[in-house]
Amino acid sequence: MGGTRERIPILFKNIVELRDVVVGKDLDNMFLVMQYCEQDIASLIDNMKVPFTESQVKCIMIQLLDGLEYLHQNYIIHRDLKVSNLLLTDKGCLKIADFGLGRCSGYPSKQLTPTVVSLWYRAPELLFGLSTYTSALDMWAAGCIFGELLSNKPLLPGKSEQQMIDLIIKLLGTPNESIWPGYSLLPMAKQIILQTQPYNNLKQKFHWLSDAGSLLLNDLLTYDPEKRSTGRKSRKSLYFREKPLPIEPAMMPTYPHLRNTTPQVHRKLPAEKQPMGKIKV
Repeated sequence: MGGTRERIPILFKNIVELRDVVVGKDLDNMFLVMQYCEQDIASLIDNMKVPFTESQVKCIMIQLLDGLEYLHQNYIIHRDLKVSNLLLTDKGCLKIADFGLGRCSGYPSKQLTPTVVSLWYRAPELLFGLSTYTSALDMWAAGCIFGELLSNKPLLPGKSEQQMIDLIIKLLGTPNESIWPGYSLLPMAKQIILQTQPYNNLKQKFHWLSDAGSLLLNDLLTYDPEKRSTGRKSRKSLYFREKPLPIEPAMMPTYPHLRNTTPQVHRKLPAEKQPMGKIKV
C-alpha cells in the first residue's frame, strides 16, 4: 500500500498544528508531520545568557494558560507538560506540543496510569499513586513551568519519585488531611516516608515576586487537585494586569536557532519514555 496523506486543520493558536499524517507501506508505519517552530523553551532557558524578563515570563504564561484552557474545555489532558514541549515561533507565539501521552478526560474520571508526566513536573496525586486523575495534573505542571521561568532553572529537579516528594515537601510543607482531604486514602500514602515540614516556602523562595504572582504560583502548586487553579481562573489573575505588564508575543526577542542543534548540557531530566519514531495502530 502506497503512502497516503490526510490534511488536518489547525485547532488553536497555542497548540502545535498537525499538518499531515503520512502512512507507509503498512499501518505499522505512521508519521506525523507537524508545524515547524524555531525554538523550544527548554533550549532557550539552558542557553540564554540573559534570563527571561518578568514581562516575557507573563507573555509565555498567558499563552500557556490559554492553550491549556482550550485543551481542558475540549476534555483533553496533555499529561506531559514540560518546557521542552513548549515551542516558540520567531513571532513569539507559544505552541504546546507532543501529545504522545495525551488522553481524553471525562466524568466520572477514568482509570489511567499514574506513571505519566516527566518526573520534574509530576503532580503529587500521581506520585502518591492516584489513577483517577483530572486535568489538574496539567495545571501542576504549569506551576512548575512558571517557577522555572521565574528562576531560570528547574523548580523541582528530583532524580526519583521519593526525592520528588521530598523536594515538594521542602517547598510546600508536608501534606495532610487539612490541606488535602482524602490524602491519607491515596494508594501510596502509607508506604512513602514523609519529612515533617510545616511551612510553605514559596514566598521565601520567590521573595521578589508580587503578592498577585505569589498567589498565582500557590494556586497552581496546590496539593489538592480539586482546589488547584484552572487555566481560566489563572488567566484572570491580577498578576497579568499589574506592572510590569506582559509584552505582546510579537515583541518577544528573536534568538539564534538552538533547537535540535545545541546540546542541553544543564538539563538531565530522568528519561522515562523513548522517543516515538513510529506509531503502531
